[in-house]
Amino acid sequence: MSLNTFEEEQLAVQQIREGRDKIFEQLSKVIVGQEDVIEQLLVSLFAGGNCLITGAPGLAKTLLVRSIAQIFDLDFRRIQFTPDLMPADITGTEILQETAEGGRQMQFVKGPIFSNVVLADEINRTPPKTQAALLEAMQEHQVTAAGTSYKLEEPFFVLATQNPIEMEGTYPLPEAQLDRFMFNVRIEYLSQDDEVKVVQQTTSDFSPSIGQLFSADDVRRFHLTVRKVPVAEELVRYAVQIADASRPNREGAPDFVNQFVNWGAGLRGGQNLILGSKARALFNGRSHVNLEDIQALAAPVLRHRILPSYRAEADGVTVEKIIEQLLEHVKPPIEA
Repeated sequence: MSLNTFEEEQLAVQQIREGRDKIFEQLSKVIVGQEDVIEQLLVSLFAGGNCLITGAPGLAKTLLVRSIAQIFDLDFRRIQFTPDLMPADITGTEILQETAEGGRQMQFVKGPIFSNVVLADEINRTPPKTQAALLEAMQEHQVTAAGTSYKLEEPFFVLATQNPIEMEGTYPLPEAQLDRFMFNVRIEYLSQDDEVKVVQQTTSDFSPSIGQLFSADDVRRFHLTVRKVPVAEELVRYAVQIADASRPNREGAPDFVNQFVNWGAGLRGGQNLILGSKARALFNGRSHVNLEDIQALAAPVLRHRILPSYRAEADGVTVEKIIEQLLEHVKPPIEA
């Protein structure tokens, strides 16, 4: 085989395996704790998926995304989502410019979406019309303006931060847009000991620098390698069964789903469980997917794809509890 196929795949596998500890070492310079959050973000990046990061203000969501972009030596743009942000502020707009011949013509000026890593900061603070400006870019990796399509440079990721929906001044993301996010990663408050470290670090003259470990070419190679990781058919069926069991009013749906779920995961639920599991396997030094990979990613993959009912809210049944019950209900393959 040529260097561009087999040998490049082996190099990518080796880089991912050896890079895990180096990545955590670099991120630990600026991020305290949050190991699970970091792993889920990196798995999403290795798999080529967009990621939604949910947490209260002040939990270093923006710092984490910026630091990851630095590690991967990717072009980074931050868009602060506000109530008055317009779609053209994201995608770009056409302006009238004079030509060298003295005439005038319309020219497209690219917006901040034309980057490798786009941080959509506080995405749910802008109305749905502006949120929707990201849909085509997230799904098709292109932007259409005035009938012309412009391809985005690969790799391309949208890493969006979101304040909890119950906080004042937020707009819930439409289901169609939520489904474009591979993961919904939830950042919780730090332990008291970790918070002490953060306060000590951020109130001193400590100024850490993040080293660059991977190039854009490396990331593109990672994406191709992840998709070639083998998965047993039994595990694929298990992932599909988890997603299918989340859908109410279907034959064989669990009683708790019929009672507490208005809408379950679609096809992307099973797809992202498997694709994320492939990336997680490589990230943890394995060349095959196991049962733990699927179960570990069930929450970030499904928590934004399952819509609890009013009865669930009244009874205090959270989407996290529903996912736990799904994993208890769906029997894993015996040989996994």
